[in-house]
Amino acid sequence: MKIAVVGATGMVGQVMLKVLEERNFPVTELIPVASEKSIGKKVKYKQKEFSVVSIEDAIAAKPDIALFSAGGSSSLEFAPKFAEAGITVIDNSSAWRMDPDKKLIVPEINADVLTKEDKIIANPNCSTIQLVMVLGPLHEKYRLKRVIISTYQSVTGTGKAAVDQLNAETEFSVNGYKDTESNISKVYPYQIFKNALPHCDVFSDDGYTKEEIKLMKEPKKILGDDSFSLTATAVRVPIQGGHSESVNIEFENEFDLDEVRKILSETPGVVVMDNVEKNEYPMPLYSEGKDDVFVGRMRRDLTQPKTMNLWIVADNLRKGAATNAVQIAEYLVKNNLV
Repeated sequence: MKIAVVGATGMVGQVMLKVLEERNFPVTELIPVASEKSIGKKVKYKQKEFSVVSIEDAIAAKPDIALFSAGGSSSLEFAPKFAEAGITVIDNSSAWRMDPDKKLIVPEINADVLTKEDKIIANPNCSTIQLVMVLGPLHEKYRLKRVIISTYQSVTGTGKAAVDQLNAETEFSVNGYKDTESNISKVYPYQIFKNALPHCDVFSDDGYTKEEIKLMKEPKKILGDDSFSLTATAVRVPIQGGHSESVNIEFENEFDLDEVRKILSETPGVVVMDNVEKNEYPMPLYSEGKDDVFVGRMRRDLTQPKTMNLWIVADNLRKGAATNAVQIAEYLVKNNLV
């Protein structure tokens, strides 16, 4: 397979290259793509160096699949050009997720809806992916009625500049930074070190952030059902690697906790860590660098019937972005859809 990685020098693009290598994806030719200022730069893949090329050169090279992680505006402009050339695009931005003509895919949940005609396929939001990995099998068994999500999201979800801000603020606070605090380049409106910001992405007119709106809309599309309701609060916390979610789920039907644990433990890509007697529960520390979604702290909501609480953690750069995109590509190859 001839594979283009658009945004190959970025944080997610670099993880995409790593995941392609780790999963032994059948890459016969790699085409790394980035912005004009990065053309000619080298990226590493399987101990070899590859030169970054322009978008135009990548389209002309006619790859089989283009993995996009270059931002929404780039995806809106260039994904259709790849598609017109017969190239299948798997896009990690929010550009196409809610487009009614585009599929929004988590392979373990709904890859079976894909066809050869799908030339632009959307990768869901990182927080959505780990959420539906747990909601999907439970919805199938008990039917969701209402879901309340609170997230605790890593700075890596914002990008390299946010990681740099956290590192600079940490150094300033702990070791005495070489410059004044005012010279620290800030991505967030406040410091993130020793802080929690209830502010992921930009605010909309109704007071919700774009991240929260994604969490409220995307699961319904992935599960193909808008009969249940979701509401969300998204919070940025000072950790690198791994998003966490506190989730309250009200079902239409009664559930059994042991059965819930069994269903989730048998779900591919989900790991149950749920033994409070031994202090076993998911944490970002465990998820970093892994492709699984971890779930635990499962318990009944004592305030109302048919309702439970649980805690979900996953590496937002891997299953939340790069790995999910590569898994979509794997499904396409396996089922001769590309």
